[in-house]
Amino acid sequence: MTTPATTRTTPPPDAPAPGATGGVTDAPAPSRAASPATRRARRDGRARLLVSLASLVGGIGVWWVLCLLGFQLPTPAAVLSRGVELALSGALWTDTWASLRRVLAGFLLGVVAAVPVGFLMGWYAPVRAVLDPWIQFFRMIPPLAIIPLAIVLLGIDEGPRIFVIFLASFLANVVSTYQGVVSVDRTLINAARVLGAKDGTIFLRVVVPASTPFILVGMRIGLGAAWATVVAAELIAAQDGLGRSMQKAQLYYQIDTIFVGLVMIGLLGLAMDRLLLLAEKKLTGWQERR
Repeated sequence: MTTPATTRTTPPPDAPAPGATGGVTDAPAPSRAASPATRRARRDGRARLLVSLASLVGGIGVWWVLCLLGFQLPTPAAVLSRGVELALSGALWTDTWASLRRVLAGFLLGVVAAVPVGFLMGWYAPVRAVLDPWIQFFRMIPPLAIIPLAIVLLGIDEGPRIFVIFLASFLANVVSTYQGVVSVDRTLINAARVLGAKDGTIFLRVVVPASTPFILVGMRIGLGAAWATVVAAELIAAQDGLGRSMQKAQLYYQIDTIFVGLVMIGLLGLAMDRLLLLAEKKLTGWQERR
């Protein structure tokens, strides 16, 4: 039997090459390398972190130098030792939680009350005309001056302390929110109206997002006011709290205990402020930053 000869056909010129699909060569996989802007942002972030750490170390160094020069200050090592002692005894955590609880209660109540009031003042001129004089009047009165009146009206329980913290937070947030609403670009509002948007849609889709940076700035200011107020509020008829512990330490000239309270307040306030900054970046990613 004769084996038939195998015929070899030449592929036409337009035939796909072996291993190709559909006449198109496989495209290389997209690169997963970070873009130049991302790499630059990471470098900038690392640089800022290093600068912040250097600033922290430098500040502690200046503190230590002042102690060596004879200033009546406890050394950082003495403050750290006293802080560890108070932490092990549990007194530091009790006082810290008492102050933190009061700050959170007054601050959050102030934000919840201030944001809708600020929106109403910014959106409706008659509401602004009625409330703005009162807001500015009470804003000129230090919240600490309200403490004696609050104690007389609300007693010596937690009520007056939380109330003055609420007042400090409310006044800072309401002014910032109101300013954010009135600062919204009128072109955006008019463009939304031309496209047929109703007032409710304009308010939710234009005014609220544009006012969010102002609200968050007001929250940061209100948080600082809340911490400043809680220390003074705890000096009067309080059984616990960082302010109360600092007052007792002052009576016995325990400067290291006073410094422990100051450091704890600073660390807690800084941590809460960083959280607000993180929320600002997440909620206002559309905003250009320097």
